Amino acid sequence: MDYIKPEQLVEDVAKTGAYKASLSIKDLLIKGGLAGAYLGFATTLAFTAATETKLGIVGAFVFPVGFVLILLLGLELVTGNFAMLPLARLRGLISCKDVFYNFYWAFIGNLLGSFFYGILFYITVTKLGHVTDGVMIEKIIAVAEGKTIAYKSLGSDGMILSVTKAILCNWLVTLGAFMAFVSSSVIGKIAAMWLPVFIFFAHGFEHAVVNMFVLPTAILMGADITVTDWWVWNQIPVTIGNFIGGFLFTGLSLHLVNKKKSRSENNLSIVTNTQVPKSDA
Repeated sequence: MDYIKPEQLVEDVAKTGAYKASLSIKDLLIKGGLAGAYLGFATTLAFTAATETKLGIVGAFVFPVGFVLILLLGLELVTGNFAMLPLARLRGLISCKDVFYNFYWAFIGNLLGSFFYGILFYITVTKLGHVTDGVMIEKIIAVAEGKTIAYKSLGSDGMILSVTKAILCNWLVTLGAFMAFVSSSVIGKIAAMWLPVFIFFAHGFEHAVVNMFVLPTAILMGADITVTDWWVWNQIPVTIGNFIGGFLFTGLSLHLVNKKKSRSENNLSIVTNTQVPKSDA
């Protein structure tokens, strides 16, 4: 059987987090860039599926292909790292400096890759700006304005909503990243990671890297959004919320409940489970 038990799974994730902290800036930028672009592909695939079938759930079902590509190829997605790197730190494998080093360069890589794909997709859909309307253009603009202007109109409540949706999102996304370690087979990994990511997208939660593609692309397409709207009402609060969700509800919680038992605890367990032979007297 290829099922890997939770205690070993968490240990494997921690070691992967430590490895990620050792990557060079060049590797982080390239891997992060590819990850951002792949999520862009997955997002446009999901939007295409949703608009063609008129069923949002279909778009949510196909969206996890991007995460499958990222995790199977060992690329850098900062939102997944929000749980993996702190876990490695909690287990004493890396320093706080290592954690923030990875976060910074993975974030930059994701941003560059997402924006690059956004430019290419803009060229494709608008035919270099000659087409200004269409189903996909309208979809991206509507989603982007819902992720910024809608929050802005609510003021401080909108900021709380943005952060909350981001927490819920990355609770699921990091769970998907961890679930990729639950199996040693490719099919097992895909099936396990697919489920949490499908749930997040179906609920319309906020993912920082997905938004790195959607929002600047919508701005290029003429959405009523400024760069300030993008960063103040979405990118910054969503990134903060993603970190909280990934660190607290996946990295920290699974670390606490899957610590390796000390030798004394193991001995106590052996003694407790050993039957005392009955006396002949």
